[in-house]
Amino acid sequence: MYRAHRVAVVVPSFNVESRISATLRTIPVWVDHVVVVDDGSTDSTAAHASIIGRPAVSLLRHEKNLGVGAAISSGYRWALVCGADVVAVMAGDGQMAPSDLPALLDPVCDGVADYTKGNRFFDPAVWRRMPADRLVGNVLFSLATRLVVPRWCGFDSQCGYTAVRREALQLVGTDLYRRYGYPNDLLARLCDAQLRVYDVPVLAIYDGAPSGVRWRTALRVGWVLLRALLRRFFPGRARRRSHHLLPA
Repeated sequence: MYRAHRVAVVVPSFNVESRISATLRTIPVWVDHVVVVDDGSTDSTAAHASIIGRPAVSLLRHEKNLGVGAAISSGYRWALVCGADVVAVMAGDGQMAPSDLPALLDPVCDGVADYTKGNRFFDPAVWRRMPADRLVGNVLFSLATRLVVPRWCGFDSQCGYTAVRREALQLVGTDLYRRYGYPNDLLARLCDAQLRVYDVPVLAIYDGAPSGVRWRTALRVGWVLLRALLRRFFPGRARRRSHHLLPA
């Protein structure tokens, strides 16, 4: 428990057998629930997560790879059923600093934010640590997201280190876009619902882990942003879409 709030951490994982154990060991002991969502890994990710020996760690498995957004959706639903007040996301590849987690939780616990997300561009070292292709892509995606989602005044749209208040998650639903464009989809939904989104400085960590970003990523993010734009111009159609909502 953190500041009288039950905290769950969702750990989306795909083929990270060499990293998942270290990632789980570094999650603070005051986190109430940890769920590893193995998104159809073809290695021993699930086995390594199962033998970590840490209490309050659960494992969900997708039989096939559905995408990081789908993995987080499954983890969000699990966390709500477990009664979490705040749900954070930390990737299984160990590239999110556990020391940054309290900074993400504090604005939510203070009642000043409904959703917090990491912003690696507050870290001056990001310009030399982030690989060039990711840096260019992130800047372009962030600028495009700000154009489509004018209520969002932050940056680093693709950062997946986040925390969300239970009630906000219930309001926008947990059926996120399944692939890499899920952060843009969620940002658009939160801002459309006039929820408070807050950027938090986090460390930029890159230690040679391969990127899952491909040329199709730009097409997917573009589609997500186009769909968000259409929702704003045709709100009636957006309201008729059913989202997976869970009871309080």
